[in-house]
Amino acid sequence: MTATHTRPAPTARQEWATGLTAFAAVMLFLAGLLSLFRGIMAIAEDDVFVTTPNYVFEFDLTTWGWIHLVLGALAMAVSTGLLKTAAWARVTGVAIAGLVIIANFLSMPYYPVWSVVMITISGFIIWALCVVESGGNLYDLSGERR
Repeated sequence: MTATHTRPAPTARQEWATGLTAFAAVMLFLAGLLSLFRGIMAIAEDDVFVTTPNYVFEFDLTTWGWIHLVLGALAMAVSTGLLKTAAWARVTGVAIAGLVIIANFLSMPYYPVWSVVMITISGFIIWALCVVESGGNLYDLSGERR
């Protein structure tokens, strides 16, 4: 006699958790990639950036470049942990997105429109990671739940 193994059907709440975790992972990866590119541009002292005299949080453009480069690399690394649904990645993802918001707010005079875009993206990342209950798993490539 053969035994049949049935998997419980995922609930709508689990589907939302899966979707929000995947959304946060992809958005964190994109935010990290864009922050990485912004850091490279700032380190190369590209002419895209604006210089603002007498800014309270004024750093050298190269300093902001290194800050954005490191935050971008960290965000990309954490996003891979989110795709593997690691618990540490959710907490670290919220922290990294918060640091991205702070860094873009403080460097806003150098590239104002892009800073606002990155702040908005990071806000959505924090929202998606905080709304999902723990234990939401992503589908693997075979379409089966882990």
